[in-house]
Parts: sequence; C-alpha cells; structure tokens
Amino acid sequence: MYRTVLLAFPFFLLAAHPAQTQRMDNKRMEKIFEKRSIQVEGEPGAWMAYFNDYILLVITDEQNNRMRVFTPIVEEEAASPAQLSRMLKANFHSALDAKYSIYEGFVVGVFTHPLRELSEEQLIDAMRQVAKLAETYGTTYSSTELLFGGEEEEEEEEEPVEKRS
Repeated sequence: MYRTVLLAFPFFLLAAHPAQTQRMDNKRMEKIFEKRSIQVEGEPGAWMAYFNDYILLVITDEQNNRMRVFTPIVEEEAASPAQLSRMLKANFHSALDAKYSIYEGFVVGVFTHPLRELSEEQLIDAMRQVAKLAETYGTTYSSTELLFGGEEEEEEEEEPVEKRS
C-alpha cells in the first residue's frame, strides 16, 4: 500500500499543477497585441505600445527569461521629496505588482516578470497597472483599487505635477 501511494503521488502533483500550454515569448506577445488590438511599434522584444492613452515600452530578454513594461511619468527633478516618499510608500501599499522607479532621469511606472512564465492575462494586467500608476501619480499613487495591508496614512496635499503621456 505504501509503495502504491508513493508511486501515485507524482501523478497527483502533475494533475494539481497542469503545465502551462504555451510559454510566453516574443512571437506569442505579438499575437496577443494583435488579438487585443493593441497598437505597437518597434521590433520583437522592444515595442512601444499604445495602451489606455499611455505609451508603454515593452522590453523582453528571451535568453535571460525576463520582461519589463514601463512608462515615463515625470522628470525626476520635477518630483518633490514628499512625492518621492509617497511613491516608496505606495510601492508597499497601493502599487501592487507594478512599482514606481527612477530610470534615466524620469520617474517611471514599471512591471517586471519572468518572461516564459507570463500568461496573457498577466501581460494585459501588467500594462493596465503601469498605465494606472502613471494616471494616479500625484493623487492616489495606485495601480488598482486594491490596497495591500490597509489604508495608508493621509499625506498633505501636493501641488499637481504635469505628467508625460
């Protein structure tokens, strides 16, 4: 009996965790963009996507199994110390899977993930969250309506900042 259970155990694991039918790669991403009517420019692995009134950069590295979606929001020098602090707090509470970061002199919204393990829904959700971070910069600093771990302390009102889109 014990031997039967040991032999059957791997089959139960496989049944509980079916393999992903298709791994993500540049070709599949292009098909998803086309299927979802997302206008893109560029070449496989380096696209500029027009999504929800924002320009998102989608970069992949198939060899190293990484992908990144990001968008510039404002120039780094235009962000006040209070805004920078608020972004760091938001990265813990309200930015969820996408995060605020600074890249080449710009505050950006960014999402990173292993490429092959990425699903179609995760890709679209990543694009939504990055666009939402850009949209809510200077107000709620959130990528969705969900707050992880409860509400943040109320911050003093900040002056509106002109955003790039």
